[in-house]
Amino acid sequence: MPPCSISSPAKAVAATEERVFFNYGWISITIAALLMLATLPGRTQGLGLITEPLLRDLHLDRVDYAAINLWATLLGAAFCFPAGYLVDRLGSKLVATALVLLLAGTVWQMSVYSGGPMGLFILLLFTRAFGQSALSVASITVAGRSFGKRLGPAMGVYSFLLSAFFVVAFVVVGAAVSNRGWRIAWQQIAIALAIGIAPVSLLFLRGDRLEKRANDEAVSSSASLSLPRALKTPAFWIFGLAAAMFNLVSSGLGLFNEAVLAEHGFDQAAYHNFLAVTTLFALVGQLACGWMALRRPFRTLMAIGLFIYTAALLMLPFIKTFAHLWIFAALVGGAAGFITVVFFSIWGQAFGRAQLGRIQGAAQLLTVVSSAVGPLLFAKCAARTGSYTPALMALAAVVFVLAVLAWRVSLPALEVNRTQVQ
Repeated sequence: MPPCSISSPAKAVAATEERVFFNYGWISITIAALLMLATLPGRTQGLGLITEPLLRDLHLDRVDYAAINLWATLLGAAFCFPAGYLVDRLGSKLVATALVLLLAGTVWQMSVYSGGPMGLFILLLFTRAFGQSALSVASITVAGRSFGKRLGPAMGVYSFLLSAFFVVAFVVVGAAVSNRGWRIAWQQIAIALAIGIAPVSLLFLRGDRLEKRANDEAVSSSASLSLPRALKTPAFWIFGLAAAMFNLVSSGLGLFNEAVLAEHGFDQAAYHNFLAVTTLFALVGQLACGWMALRRPFRTLMAIGLFIYTAALLMLPFIKTFAHLWIFAALVGGAAGFITVVFFSIWGQAFGRAQLGRIQGAAQLLTVVSSAVGPLLFAKCAARTGSYTPALMALAAVVFVLAVLAWRVSLPALEVNRTQVQ
């Protein structure tokens, strides 16, 4: 037998996985996107839909609310680790369904709450913990275990679906908040989670034993690293910090986007159009990255996304016309599409599937923390210098360095496989 060939049992495993699980992977990808949609009330964008009416209703100061939200986000990020561990041990079906129900209960309690800041902090903490942190880990792990070699295109579809779902959700929830109030809107979300997404997860995700068997077969035919070993590799930190830096910039820029554009002479209408164009190009970028993943390694695609993002950040201070603004929006959206798809896809290929949930939980922790720090960093920069430009220039340099590192980094699992073949 040639030294680079695999054994017959391994071939049988691969054939079985392809025959039994391949087609069902598209169902898993769709459910994974729905699970990520369920995190809406635990995300900054979702909470932003109800911030103003909530502050008026509960008679809260804006600064106090910002502090409550910051600490709730940071402490909620700690739930990424146990979520990843439980997904690895118990399977996605049970854990995802339980998290959706817990989030639904928290959102309902928040909709009827009328007390003081401490109670609101507890509710925000669990909303962030169950939604933005734990359920995001479950969603990404479901998607990451849905396909084998064709994971890149599948994750492109996954990213496209969740972006489309969020666009629709923003319109629907925003209209509900405007027409019926934030409490009714939050109650409707809680009901949708409990009687909509939770049953879909319970009924149509692979059974925990079936998922475990598929995962064990995939692990047996490929190299896998434990979480401690993954944390010792340059690849984990380069890809994790690349996604975290993107999140830091996009959260700070997203929260103060209107003010940033106003600094360059654009009005509120231009800001709204900018969001629409950015979203459109993000969808294009996601599909393009998924298609290119068939021909290019993920490290190259991450580097491309980061180089594009660097160009966008460096361009921002020089934007003067609408033509400049639309080029900037296209660069930001395209970069977001590439970076998002690679972040969802890279962990299984780089580290194997044995502890995929735990590894993705650690990576998700980095992105949650960075999203909490970003707005604070931008606000302090504007307060001290009168402009957001210094922060953008410094962050562009960091993004560029990470792009170079991503281009050159080796993936641990591939290195282990190469060593075993030799």
